[in-house]
Amino acid sequence: MDYQYKTSGTCSQMIVFSLEEGIVKNVQFIGGCNGNLKGIAALVEGKDAKEIISLIEGITCGSKKTSCPDQLANALKLALAQ
Repeated sequence: MDYQYKTSGTCSQMIVFSLEEGIVKNVQFIGGCNGNLKGIAALVEGKDAKEIISLIEGITCGSKKTSCPDQLANALKLALAQ
């Protein structure tokens, strides 16, 4: 199933991804630090969503209380809850 998540508190504005039987696919960040976010998307491709959440949830960016990886964890949690 395909998902879109509007981020909050980050440079990226949205995360688009697919979730197939708990496996994360086709992650794209809209906006933000292009190279870093392409790297994150490549690293999570084909991985279990719960494993990804446990690794990246709570990561902050500078003085911000969240980060793009943390926002991805939030998006995955919402997707799994549906």
